Amino acid sequence: MTIDPTRPHAAALAAGAAAHPGRIRPRRIRATAAMRRSVAETRLHPADLILPLFVKEGLSEPAPIGSMPGVLQHTRDSLKQAVAEAAAAGISAVNLFGVPEVRDATGSGATDPDGILNRAIADARAEVGDALVIQADLCLDEFTDHGHCGVLAPDGTVDNDASLVRYAEMALVQAESGAHMVAPSGMMDGQIAVIRDTLDTAGRSDVGILAYSAKFASAFYGPFRDAVESTLEGDRRTYQMDAANRREALREVELDIAEGADVVMVKPAGPYLDVLADVAAVSTVPVAAYQVSGEYAMVEAAAANGWIDRRRAITESVLGIRRAGADQVLTYWAVELAHWLREEWR
Repeated sequence: MTIDPTRPHAAALAAGAAAHPGRIRPRRIRATAAMRRSVAETRLHPADLILPLFVKEGLSEPAPIGSMPGVLQHTRDSLKQAVAEAAAAGISAVNLFGVPEVRDATGSGATDPDGILNRAIADARAEVGDALVIQADLCLDEFTDHGHCGVLAPDGTVDNDASLVRYAEMALVQAESGAHMVAPSGMMDGQIAVIRDTLDTAGRSDVGILAYSAKFASAFYGPFRDAVESTLEGDRRTYQMDAANRREALREVELDIAEGADVVMVKPAGPYLDVLADVAAVSTVPVAAYQVSGEYAMVEAAAANGWIDRRRAITESVLGIRRAGADQVLTYWAVELAHWLREEWR
């Protein structure tokens, strides 16, 4: 059969099927689970997954997060257990966020070696060593009393360059605390170059950078702000990306790679799969995507109401992120999904 390239694909298939009954049958390769596995174009593995974890100062026991069923604010002790479980599940990394008791204008707790996040980094590294990549959020929003990701200028705007000074200080403290990678998420211009130069000058070229390169000002972060007890009033649209922009994301990624990023990330994942695919097509470094709190909360809420199959929805959503081009997926289901994958292999 010769297919005329000027004819619609569906019509050509129909004509071919009529001329050669039984020859063109795409459904043959979907007939059984084993067949579907054998021809799958995208596969999930525990090593593709990264688990975000929250640790809160002053807790005596783990605290549930109401808008994120199943996710906890950890104590330092329960964090150690969670990190050990993550390592046993075979996922690749954890990404740590700290929730301090006291906040101030410059986020001084972020650079206190005894601050909650830096203590958590040290605890996690001591618990699992190099069995997991210990990543740490490098941003001021959890530590400032105004809730912005940087230092404020006298007029109330975020001062980009003053924020970079604080980021450099954070990077050094996190490196000394034991982080394998720092994860700057503030979307300040030049943040990757400053952090890379600071680490290298201090003799810490061994510490990697996971760059939040295309982080959009999104409505899907709401539950996360509950998790870190954000004090933000207003929004972050002057420094996080506009949801309307796609090409701009590629410029941000190219800048971060040129400045020394080891991994680049798109956040959120699900609503920005087009951006993720664009980035994956051109990136010369691994690409991560963050399945954020709002994505998590929607699936959990729908599943709790019996509207969707929870396990299938979780697996399909993460598979879609991988299919779009992510090498790594940050997801709150990382450990649970890793266990499911292991079950399927048995």
